[in-house]
Amino acid sequence: MWPFSRKDNSRFTWFSTAEEVTAGIDASGLTAIVTGASSGIGTETTRVLALRGAHVVMGVRNVSVGATVKSEILKEIPDAQIDVLELDLASLASVRKFASEFKAMKLPLNILINNAGVMATPFLLSQDGIELQFATNHLGHFLLTDLLLETMKNTSHECNTEGRIVIVSSEGYKFTYREGILFDKINDQSVYNTISAYGQSKLSNILHANELSRRFKEEGVEITANSLHPGSIITNLLRYHSFLDLLHRTIGKLVLKNVQQGAATTCYVALHPKARGVSGRYFCDSNLYEPTAKAKDSDLAKKLWDFSMNLISSHL
Repeated sequence: MWPFSRKDNSRFTWFSTAEEVTAGIDASGLTAIVTGASSGIGTETTRVLALRGAHVVMGVRNVSVGATVKSEILKEIPDAQIDVLELDLASLASVRKFASEFKAMKLPLNILINNAGVMATPFLLSQDGIELQFATNHLGHFLLTDLLLETMKNTSHECNTEGRIVIVSSEGYKFTYREGILFDKINDQSVYNTISAYGQSKLSNILHANELSRRFKEEGVEITANSLHPGSIITNLLRYHSFLDLLHRTIGKLVLKNVQQGAATTCYVALHPKARGVSGRYFCDSNLYEPTAKAKDSDLAKKLWDFSMNLISSHL
């Protein structure tokens, strides 16, 4: 997880870029959704998937910004297949609208990349009255995945291809609350801690992928679900903390990944043949890593699944 981490399962390292880990891979005929695609590693993931021939649907909060990103990618890759749809993960209504609009396009869905996120925000509630980091990083993606599962299952069956769900988590999951997830206090401002709440949402990402994988195996569905740490990257995630953001963007340039490196693990898990059939695992630097026991707790994953289902059902 650092520049000199040893190679474990692939020939790639901390330094590898998204283009390098997908070199020689033909993704033509595949359709992918990337959330948070208008900035940071979401943009680079979109660009590299398009470069390899995939049809990419960008899920973005600001459609005009997304359209600009699409235009820039088309300048480099004139034959890229890219669509832009509005998606605000902090609004369950927006998630439902995005899923409905995607289904109306009658496209297959081979790859779902749940990438969008916020980090270390002050205590805020989403449009649905749910703590913002949990709502954006986990619950919005949980609903999106649930709404698109049937499309992914149909695509996998009809095209005889493996579907892949890639959930961008973070090593920050280790800084969650001592209990792991505060199910009874998700919206309790009195216990809120910006970093712990971020860790809680990122732990939820890992548990979500694990439970998805368990269910797919149980059903005999040819879809994999994995989570990953993209690395510490120069992005705008710390914009709510001006001093930390300044350090992040100055000194951080010496020790942090750039977006080309930051998108590598996402693209590896989404496209690389070596990731075929691998499910319910946690990746970093395009290699398998073992997360903590809490991140592998199957009972906690099931409890989170039920809790999330109840939340989205109560906000129809």
